[in-house]
Amino acid sequence: MNETSTINAPVRPFDFAPIRARQQATWASGDYAVIGSTLPLVSELLCEALDLRSGSRVLDVATGSGNAALAAARRWCDVVGTDYVPALLERARRRAGAEGFAIDFREADADRQPFADASFDCVLSVFGAMFAPDPAATAAELLRVCKPGGVIGLASWTPNGFTGQSFQLVGRYLPPRPELAPPAAWGDPSRIEELFGRAASSLTMTRRTFQFRYRSAAHLLETFRTWYGPTLKAFEALDSAGRAALERDLTALLEQHNTRSDGALCVPSEYLEVVVTKR
Repeated sequence: MNETSTINAPVRPFDFAPIRARQQATWASGDYAVIGSTLPLVSELLCEALDLRSGSRVLDVATGSGNAALAAARRWCDVVGTDYVPALLERARRRAGAEGFAIDFREADADRQPFADASFDCVLSVFGAMFAPDPAATAAELLRVCKPGGVIGLASWTPNGFTGQSFQLVGRYLPPRPELAPPAAWGDPSRIEELFGRAASSLTMTRRTFQFRYRSAAHLLETFRTWYGPTLKAFEALDSAGRAALERDLTALLEQHNTRSDGALCVPSEYLEVVVTKR
């Protein structure tokens, strides 16, 4: 009887709310805008790949400090940007004001956008949606708010590129919850097919490379430990021996990928650029 009851028991949906709360606190620590200030090129290239039309209504999900939202606004689109970190949204508003763009920035989770179905001609997310804890719900939400015939543009770090390898390295020190898919899975073409293929009339994926350029490996690590929430929290969670070991291993990974021999640091990191046309 007990065995039968166990077999027939309904499967409860996984509760992502506590994970969202922890992630929000992580991204609110430090100041991602410092890191994001080095990445605008990715958003500019994505907007060119999307061939954005002036006057299009565009949503930038997990906008951070507004890189992709600003890239779309520079092409005279009508832009909304959402994120769940209020301080980053405030930074994005200041940037938009400095450039003279009227972008509507709102607080929202990636998988719960406060908009009606088919509200946007284009939906963007640059190194943002990939970190949401529920990939299926997040992809469904990006599709829901996009008009039929509209486009979704994504940029996500790949599993085997430098950034994906750094995620795996940190995961050896602080193993992620087994029920959560790794963020870099969004950089795997097969995963993108799984998430978006059935809803797409066309799906284009291009492997691109972003160059992390810093004064040295030590400079990059110092910057990320100070300003990049996930790295800051990872070091905080370890004891002194663990912090020293993680610093050593990350430095070795940086030096392994460094293409410069003059003392500076240039580390190529592969990401997947995705353009989905919704049926």
